[in-house]
Amino acid sequence: MLNNKKICLLIVAGTLSLQLFAQKKQFTITEATNGMATTLAPKSIKQASWQPGTDRFWQVVKTGNNEALVVNNYTKNYTDTVLRLSQLNETTKEKLKSLPTIHWLDKEYVYYTNEQNVEKGILTAKGFHWSHWLTLPKEADNLTVDKSRKLAYTVDNNLWLLLEDKTPVRVTNDADKNIVNGQAVHRNEFGIDKGIFFSPKGNYLAYYHMDQTMVNDYPIINWDTIPANPHIIKYPMAGGTSHQVTLCVYNPATGKTVTMNTGEPKDHYLTCVTWSPDEKYIYIAILNRDQNHLWLNQYDAATGKEIKTLFEEKDAKYVQPLHSLSFIPGSNDKFVWWSQRDGFMHLYLYNTNGKLIRQLTKGNWVVNELIGFNEADKQVIYTSSEESPLEKHVYTVNWNNGNMQRIDKGDGIHTIISSEDGKYIFDAYSAAHTPKKSVIRSTDGSYSKVLIDAPDPLTDYDRPQIREIKLKAADHKTTLYGKLILPVNFDSTKKYPVIVYLYNGPNVQLIHNSFPQSGNLWYEYMAQKGYIVFTMDGRGSSNRGLAFEQATFRHLGDVEMQDQLKGVDYLKSLRYVDANRMGIHGWSFGGFMTTSIMLKHPDVFKCAVAGGPVMDWKLYEVMYTERYMDTPKDNPEGYENANLLTKVKNLKGKLMLIHGTDDNTVVWQNSIDFIKKCVDEGVQIDYFVYPGHEHNVRGKDRVHLMQKISDYFDEYLKK
Repeated sequence: MLNNKKICLLIVAGTLSLQLFAQKKQFTITEATNGMATTLAPKSIKQASWQPGTDRFWQVVKTGNNEALVVNNYTKNYTDTVLRLSQLNETTKEKLKSLPTIHWLDKEYVYYTNEQNVEKGILTAKGFHWSHWLTLPKEADNLTVDKSRKLAYTVDNNLWLLLEDKTPVRVTNDADKNIVNGQAVHRNEFGIDKGIFFSPKGNYLAYYHMDQTMVNDYPIINWDTIPANPHIIKYPMAGGTSHQVTLCVYNPATGKTVTMNTGEPKDHYLTCVTWSPDEKYIYIAILNRDQNHLWLNQYDAATGKEIKTLFEEKDAKYVQPLHSLSFIPGSNDKFVWWSQRDGFMHLYLYNTNGKLIRQLTKGNWVVNELIGFNEADKQVIYTSSEESPLEKHVYTVNWNNGNMQRIDKGDGIHTIISSEDGKYIFDAYSAAHTPKKSVIRSTDGSYSKVLIDAPDPLTDYDRPQIREIKLKAADHKTTLYGKLILPVNFDSTKKYPVIVYLYNGPNVQLIHNSFPQSGNLWYEYMAQKGYIVFTMDGRGSSNRGLAFEQATFRHLGDVEMQDQLKGVDYLKSLRYVDANRMGIHGWSFGGFMTTSIMLKHPDVFKCAVAGGPVMDWKLYEVMYTERYMDTPKDNPEGYENANLLTKVKNLKGKLMLIHGTDDNTVVWQNSIDFIKKCVDEGVQIDYFVYPGHEHNVRGKDRVHLMQKISDYFDEYLKK
């Protein structure tokens, strides 16, 4: 028989075993860094698309060790497997490991790319018939495929066109590598993400032509060779000489090119390039170098002659055009225009005489995306922040009578793909406690079907308590949103170290109602290690309207810092915060903010990590910097106040700078100059570079980065 002592020991052992068995998992640094995009991603629809001209919905599904492209018509309960990976490899003699992304050109034609190869498919009753379309030159870039089944691409700085009969045509022949054709210009500001524009019927090809011979050379060093090799780029810095851009139109039928007469001065910005549906005209928004005056102009595509200015927009601070015109389906003379003229980004209906027909959306909220049109019901489909600046929902507005209707269900951030006729949408959304839900909906509200209601992939992990925070900005009236992530096993009677993560710059918003609720698994990883993590969007950040963003005009790093310090005051008011063990981290503009706080308010944070930081705005590019700061000549006080190179001696806490050696966004010189000033002033900092990486450290090396950042906080905040 067992005596009482042995029985007690068995009970204790059993209890410990049950506790160990029930113990939640801890995030690894790999999971915390890349997990939400890989192993911990909520279940979702792969390659969701609508077949043009139909209500047939396509997706890729996993079938054992194979993948298949499946078509569905949910309203008719129709499903068919059209293409299997094994079949595709057998047909094309390729060895693809997964189905490539299939792009629809029209109702029947598709294409996909595999390295340098472009393959074309025709949908028949028996499935896809595949044929080889083109093998791109090794140096080819900017591939653009038109529904007319013409292709355009660039090789180095010149533009090529492949006609439907596979005849290659060299459109430009500029020997000077600093004259660039068919590529995005103005350093991808103003919503510009391409440089090739096929006309609606594919009869003409418009393209950007950029002369940057007058811009200063800038070396980006390639350290992979011996000796190291300088790659010379053109980098126009604030107040310096900028490049000159024109828009050209090539006619394949005649082989002739005309240039749009966009006039002087030549360093203005050409944005919002749009063809008229009948291919006779091109519309270009001309923005002056000061970025406070915009002209929407119409040009004759055949001659390049300016026809007229439809309207102008002015702002005392800046105008920021981000979207091309969207013509109403079936109309050659009515289009939707985006504008912040009333203080918030909204949609306006115009005709091509420049007459405002009506403002389509209005309110103290912003339109985020124009998704598509429903021609039959005269509706524009768009997303906006009307419900909350922390959420994004989808709506329709009737372009004739202005009637508006929300067409989604459920809180959170909704990502939408519309069928071509606008009668159905694919709605994938998440919220704090909704990992991902994928739904097919009709835009008239008569039909909906849930495709996936994803289970929580983080349910087995030891996750922290998260509090949604609202604070008043330094102006004492503006509401700011933030998140407080508390340590796992939080005990309010203890004191904890704090990490503040921030960006707080233009065009970026950190705080959303999305999954995971924290916003970032690295925050939760640090919470598991015993940290409080705090993050907040101050004035100057995105999605809150023009006044909220323009509060920082001409003095970057000032108003934003006042707001972030309000966040610090809030943290210090919490009895469980150890104000002597506070750290701060940010990247890019957040790196600038991190370094600024360490130098301008050196007694607040014990340590900091600043990644890819701007140290002197005179070293940053023309378009972005002059929009928010004007030129160094016009705003010397603002530039001097934001110049961190002159404030090095103020540093008290521990600061680590991190930079990618190939950074062509915030050039490496920013942190190199800062190090030089530290040496000159006898100030010690820590420094780490990532060879071969540009502005962000991505892929597997990002795990190394986040481990280094985590270790730095452990070293100086755990003590």
